[in-house]
Amino acid sequence: MAETDAPVGTAAAPEPESPPSAAERAAPASARSADFGIDTTARTTAEALRGYVVNLRNGELGSLPALLGLLALFILFTVLDSGGTFPSLLNLANLLQQGAGQTIIAMGLVFVLLTGEIDLAAGTASGLAAAVMALHLVSGGNLLGAMGTPVFLMFAAVVLVAVVLALLLRIWAGAVVSALGLVLLLVGFPPNPWLEMLLAVCVGVVIGCLTGFLVAKAGMPSFVVTLALFIAWQGVILQLIGDGGTLGLRDPVINAVANGNLSTLGSWLLFVVAAGGYAAVLLNRQASRRRLGLVAQPTGLVLLKIGAVVVLAAVATYLLTLDRSPGQVAIAGVPYVVPIVLVLLVAGTYVLDRTRFGRHVYAVGGNREAARRAGINVVRIRAAVFVISAAFAAVGAIVYSSKVGSVSPSAGGGNTLLFAVGAAVIGGTSLFGGRGRISNAVIGGAVLATVNNGLGLLGQPASVVFLVNGVVLLMAAGVDVLSRRRSAVAGR
Repeated sequence: MAETDAPVGTAAAPEPESPPSAAERAAPASARSADFGIDTTARTTAEALRGYVVNLRNGELGSLPALLGLLALFILFTVLDSGGTFPSLLNLANLLQQGAGQTIIAMGLVFVLLTGEIDLAAGTASGLAAAVMALHLVSGGNLLGAMGTPVFLMFAAVVLVAVVLALLLRIWAGAVVSALGLVLLLVGFPPNPWLEMLLAVCVGVVIGCLTGFLVAKAGMPSFVVTLALFIAWQGVILQLIGDGGTLGLRDPVINAVANGNLSTLGSWLLFVVAAGGYAAVLLNRQASRRRLGLVAQPTGLVLLKIGAVVVLAAVATYLLTLDRSPGQVAIAGVPYVVPIVLVLLVAGTYVLDRTRFGRHVYAVGGNREAARRAGINVVRIRAAVFVISAAFAAVGAIVYSSKVGSVSPSAGGGNTLLFAVGAAVIGGTSLFGGRGRISNAVIGGAVLATVNNGLGLLGQPASVVFLVNGVVLLMAAGVDVLSRRRSAVAGR
């Protein structure tokens, strides 16, 4: 519209911006960066540290409270445990193995919490995945005979429905994995630990597709849907295993998932890969931002971070490669659960930080309506996070079932879900959506595992353990609320 056509008292529409010329595109990064003001101003290490302190005062606490709490718990239990059992190498290694299953479930829940939703069915969903895996193993691969024809056909029909729903939601990975689960069910295969674990993950994805459709497409509240499914999956587990029954996992490969250890050489190779990868990521990120003329962390601060992680990882690797039970059967090496958690942590962090899908997850959690108006497929994002959560829950089920060596009708029930949700929130993930990281679940899981382990070694009853866990979770929720209020005030 021409300027003279604009109504009186209103501003004329601005002229559309023309694309940058060849000269502008060829300009050096330093020249282009001038348009971004403070975002491209180089900072010294001291300025970066002062900026971090300012962020803390503004409520951007992240995982700092959980890390400080974890340090305090280690000191407290070490002092109180006069027998010296808590700080022993054997107990610390067991600590990693005992809390790994629930921590992995918590990592998946982070995706759901980031969108402002909740998944109360993650616990029993993991239990159902474990039950199907164990039933297939103990029945010699004959799920039809173990379930009975009516139950088997209904189960296969549900899997088929999940495939169709995933296609409707355009969650292609969910459709492929669910279809693979249907093939494994109908074609059948003899007992094989790797295929058993794959079947468990497929069951988890099927559950996620069903949950995601009901919440995102049907528009039902996630609290109601997942609470109903929490109860329903518990009933399915009872149907498969039987009231009072137990399915043993007597397979060396499955048992080794949570109880085995890497060799000394494998432990040090893991250290080299993990520490080297961390250093490469930080240095590459700094170089990329400098090349684009964007603000980057000072080199000194980057090297300090890398050095701290390398030293801590080297010390931990060295201690774990020592014999943890001298005079008995030798136990040494980094537990298998450590590389499993690291792989999931790296993959989840990459998805959230470096992909369009991850940016959309944060956008939906921050402001759903604004995300929709920006062209984001909100329905697909909200459904996809439930698929991811259920897939993580299935992996967690494999780990904790391996630890106990069996699957019971109570698998995934009890405090499994409470531990998982608590781990994510305690680590710094907000219940209000839009704020959190996968690493929050790992840190929070370490806090809860330390509390349970330490109180158990001190001989405290279950009532005290539950009470302390509840207080810790309540404190974490309070910190989240206060930090959000402070952030809101600082942003005005």
